[in-house]
Amino acid sequence: MAANEENHKRRLDEDPIVSLAEVLEENDKLESEACAVLGGSDSDKCSYSDGYVKRQALYACNTCTPKGGQPAGICLACSYKCHEGHELFELYTKRNFRCDCGNSKFNDLQCKFFSEKEKTNSENKYNDNFFGLYCICKRPYPDPEDETPDEMIQCVVCEDWFHGRHLGAILPENVEYQEMVCRSCMKRCLFLWAYATHVAVNKAADTGNCGSLTKMEDGIVDVCAIQENGDTHNQKTMACAETGTKRNEPSTSCNVEKNSEAANGSEASCSVKEDAGCKLQQLKQRGDVQRDCATYWPLNWRNKLCTCQSCKNLYKELELSFLLDEFDTVLAYENKGKTDEESGGERCDPLMTALSNMNRIQQVELIYEYNDLKSELKDYLKRFADEGKVVTSEDIQQFFEELQSKKRRRVDGMQYFCS
Repeated sequence: MAANEENHKRRLDEDPIVSLAEVLEENDKLESEACAVLGGSDSDKCSYSDGYVKRQALYACNTCTPKGGQPAGICLACSYKCHEGHELFELYTKRNFRCDCGNSKFNDLQCKFFSEKEKTNSENKYNDNFFGLYCICKRPYPDPEDETPDEMIQCVVCEDWFHGRHLGAILPENVEYQEMVCRSCMKRCLFLWAYATHVAVNKAADTGNCGSLTKMEDGIVDVCAIQENGDTHNQKTMACAETGTKRNEPSTSCNVEKNSEAANGSEASCSVKEDAGCKLQQLKQRGDVQRDCATYWPLNWRNKLCTCQSCKNLYKELELSFLLDEFDTVLAYENKGKTDEESGGERCDPLMTALSNMNRIQQVELIYEYNDLKSELKDYLKRFADEGKVVTSEDIQQFFEELQSKKRRRVDGMQYFCS
């Protein structure tokens, strides 16, 4: 007996112990996260018939469309049904995308939900993510050759994923940010700097690059506070002059710098006229700071964007109209998934699928057994959690032996009443 206790104590000392309550809590957390990511997608129906879905979970198949071929994306249902056993890349979510499964990019493979699809989806947008490569370093994730721990963050504009250390801006610690715009997209969408100067929550990683974006308190700058403080503009101008940081001079018109990276090679220009109602115009008159770094944005920052017609034209030219859509954000998508899960949603329950193929007596028995097993196991394991004991294989074996014995006693005395 003493030897067994000693062996048990040694196992406790050697192996990290996690309480059952912690395991259950972690399981609930993982299930909630899965619902958030997949909740807006149907695992039993290809999304192709829905056209270009506003936002959905997507995958790329390295087996069917490897690097060197044409990029393609497939919906959740096709990843299960049409590409079972294939090497898939999880792309998280993408906006305004139509499922490619079975079209001309897949050679002989046909979609099991829709045998005939258009050859291509011309409005779909692709990047290196569809070949399992991410960030400016174009590396896979997880990267077996990268031993540096780092967080991957998705850009809200181009929807690529980036290592935090490759964004040129320090990841906010004390301020909860909701979205990030990468340095490449900030170069393409220069007007965003007018907002970033007063709204963004980040600091430049290069301390020689003028440090923080603005004079911050708790990470967020209040535009109204800037209006009330007449010295703020001079202080920022002086600070930037000392460090040599580029700064736009206040003007009565909005001129976005020429940008060779704009879509279709066109120059991104702003036709905002002298309009007292234009928020962008007002912000640019106060001046802004432009840097070579990504920007982090707080909750509801999109609500601060100007919605005058000239600015809407600018968003359309830069293909940024989605910024004005409150349901475009990943947060809105995830909340919808969680809400659908809490309300029952339309997700397929394996138990209900099995029940639909059984007669009434079988259904009653299965439901009884399922609920009994769940309740019994939960109560049994809870005793170990309350007492802080480790569950052994012998304990589990004993549980099922006792459950089997109870089942025999119950079946012997059970009566069925059929109507």
